[in-house]
Amino acid sequence: MTTAGTASGLTLTVPPRRTDAVPALAHRPVAIIGAGPVGLAAAAELAERGIDCVVYEAGPEAGTAIALWGHTRLFSPWRYLTDAAAVRLLEPTGWAAPEPGALPTGHDLLREYVHPLAKALGDRVRYGARVTAVSRQGMDRTRSANRAATPFCLRIQTDAGTHDALARAVIDTSGTYSTPNPVAASGLEMIDGGALSEHLVHALPDVLGAERARFAGRHTVVVGAGHSAANTLLNLAELASHEPGTTISWLIRTATPARVYGDDSDELAARASLGARVRALVTSGRVTLVDGFEIESVAPASEGVELVGRRSGQPARLTADLVVGATGFRPDLDMLREMRLSLDEIVEAPRLLAPLIDPNLHSCGTVPAHGVDVLTHPEPNFYLAGMKSFGRAPTFLLATGYEQVRSIADELAGNRAAARLVTLVLPETGVCCTVQSNTVPPAATAAQEPPAASAACCS
Repeated sequence: MTTAGTASGLTLTVPPRRTDAVPALAHRPVAIIGAGPVGLAAAAELAERGIDCVVYEAGPEAGTAIALWGHTRLFSPWRYLTDAAAVRLLEPTGWAAPEPGALPTGHDLLREYVHPLAKALGDRVRYGARVTAVSRQGMDRTRSANRAATPFCLRIQTDAGTHDALARAVIDTSGTYSTPNPVAASGLEMIDGGALSEHLVHALPDVLGAERARFAGRHTVVVGAGHSAANTLLNLAELASHEPGTTISWLIRTATPARVYGDDSDELAARASLGARVRALVTSGRVTLVDGFEIESVAPASEGVELVGRRSGQPARLTADLVVGATGFRPDLDMLREMRLSLDEIVEAPRLLAPLIDPNLHSCGTVPAHGVDVLTHPEPNFYLAGMKSFGRAPTFLLATGYEQVRSIADELAGNRAAARLVTLVLPETGVCCTVQSNTVPPAATAAQEPPAASAACCS
């Protein structure tokens, strides 16, 4: 310790310069943001490798987002819904694995897997702890010197107040369900949308349960061409068979709902069935398909709301009592402003992952298994994983997230070879509407050639 005088007579105490900054990170935990299935799997993978970690969950329990759509049945069977390290952690507790071929609801997933796993992880999981920002201790994103050796600083908001926590690495698995895409084709929120809030509904509402009275006997427009829209259409059709006056419209921007319909070669039979059942609803007239409609605004109507836009290039309007926005989700990046991220300009996914999932390049749900190599950012030891790593792309499966965090855990443990050995085989969709084979992703550079179209699509 040294001291120095100043012209004002004050004495400054200056600590000696640290020379052991890198080892100083070793005693810090890895911070995991979000206690969903992938976040908890990350904790299990790290614990198995002897790496300390803390999971910060904004909600009161694990899987808070899943609870919001827990009535929905997944199309992935149990064999794809559990992480190997998590299972090894659970087995000594007396936990019994569900039937591998069974299809759980979201509530089943919580009760039979997520909540037991969170309990097994113990005090590694902190509830009511919302991460509002991530930076480096004492340096913003513009500072480069000694950056990799400086701990991360996470700002945590709790009922007791706000504090900062330090970490050696950060894995953000906070998901995207709480940040849905707006229904407008522009991607912008509606002007005066707050006044229309009673008519605008988040994706995957509980049509047959808690929200039944809200939808019964009313005209609902479901906006979106994904599996969330398909599930809601099926539930609304079931409601309409019991509640007179319940009518359903399905509004999509594209000219065809082929991606939702899928085909019989889908290796996830329940996903193929989902598409076939929606096709049958449209064919029978129980659901009215409105294709090629791009919403420009939503305005109040004498009863309900009016969707204003263009259909096949011509002005168009559609009135409804309720509008379900099943237009996908987007990542919350505000909390990461001080992180040096390399994100694709289109889907806001890690730049090397984007060509594998960008719906502009291919429409299938088949995504090659991948690990730390495509998830790395310019910010050392910071990773997006799980649904948030897919940005705005709609093709995420839990098994993909589990392989991501397995690879990241090996990387953080120093097992570089294992981190890059990705052997997971995911089920293919069997349907893909591809672009021309010579299409080059906009993010590609001369130093980083994009995957060939066949490899990036469904081979």
